[in-house]
Amino acid sequence: MNSTNERESFSERLQQALKNAHYSPDSPTRLAREFNIRFEGRPITVHAARKWLVGEAIPTQEKLRMIAQWLGVPADWLRFGGAEHAGAGEGSGAAGARFESADVKLIADLQRLDEHHRQLAREFIRMLVRMNHAKAEQK
Repeated sequence: MNSTNERESFSERLQQALKNAHYSPDSPTRLAREFNIRFEGRPITVHAARKWLVGEAIPTQEKLRMIAQWLGVPADWLRFGGAEHAGAGEGSGAAGARFESADVKLIADLQRLDEHHRQLAREFIRMLVRMNHAKAEQK
């Protein structure tokens, strides 16, 4: 497969994975923002995201792994295609790793707290989960 076809095929798989994860494949701005929230390295530009979406470029392996984890697809499928389907995500361990933007920001805020306040936040969340579970059992 020549490099043009390779980039175009990657673009199609990326767009499909975005759709399956309920993100618009038509917004490089949203792709860049969502990616940068999750990626700890140097942020990408909207221009770079647009190039990925239109088949002009393929991200580095490190960035590609982050996209795959975020969207819950196998990184090798995202990069090369093949038998694995975008919605499968089985065996990748990433399917449960999808977070909304607000969740990612909450985790980042939690990490900025000192250990004592992090522990308090964890206990509070566990209490809310228990209350929610008890409420669901009453129905």
